[in-house]
Amino acid sequence: MSLNPKSKQALKAKAHALKPIILIGAQGLTPAVNKEIDRALHDHELIKIRIHTEDREAKNAMFQQISLDNQADVVQIIGKIGVFYRKKSD
Repeated sequence: MSLNPKSKQALKAKAHALKPIILIGAQGLTPAVNKEIDRALHDHELIKIRIHTEDREAKNAMFQQISLDNQADVVQIIGKIGVFYRKKSD
């Protein structure tokens, strides 16, 4: 699912006030973390995730893996924080 530029802009504006609700540390992207991300997307649709790593390639790979594993769109990535959106199923 791909967002159009207008939708991304609106989601970025909504996400500005959000705080990261998922924090990924040294253990990385584990099945338990993926389960929490899925639950958070189900409950909120729009979430922020912070990854604590200095390795840019590893961080970007994790953000892409999160997107694939959870069928979520990457709205924005700034530094260590990624914003993800998944429309609630009816």
